[in-house]
Amino acid sequence: MAEQPPAQEITDVEALRAFAHPMRQKIEQCLRRGPANSTVLARELGESTGLVSYHLRQLAKHGFVEEVPELAKGRERWWRAVPGDRRFPPYSRQTPQMREALTEMHRLNLAELIDSARRFEEARDALGPWADAALFSRATLRVDPEQLRAFFEEYIALLYRYSAPQEGDAPGARTVLVRLLGIPQTD
Repeated sequence: MAEQPPAQEITDVEALRAFAHPMRQKIEQCLRRGPANSTVLARELGESTGLVSYHLRQLAKHGFVEEVPELAKGRERWWRAVPGDRRFPPYSRQTPQMREALTEMHRLNLAELIDSARRFEEARDALGPWADAALFSRATLRVDPEQLRAFFEEYIALLYRYSAPQEGDAPGARTVLVRLLGIPQTD
């Protein structure tokens, strides 16, 4: 079980923009798999080392990634994602600039989800027992806003309950992308 960090609400518009940037989202996703330097990230993302280094510094400026000094060799800098329970202000407290950044981030996250599902379907025949591991649930809840927030907090706690640090992985464990999307019906 991974320890659940305290929730951190990101209200700084510059931090939101930094986190919502498409290249920075890709970099942060790569670093969730483990530390890397800008050369490794640039190769994986098909970008220049200079551009990746710039984006790493911007992510570090806002605390989303950090250097790993014990892996550094000479001038080579290694980076890792900073784990966290990052939250965003509710819509009613967002400025127009926050809404713009978050709308872009949500659009990118939805596109990434669709792409991940497509890649899974294309690779399914070669996945062995993992071909049966795709979960899908469709449900409807009837709750008030406070109950919905409580549901979300229990969901987050459940994620951390099943998240083991990578060094504590069970044999055969692999990363599974889990997403929750809840949208109030508007009819």
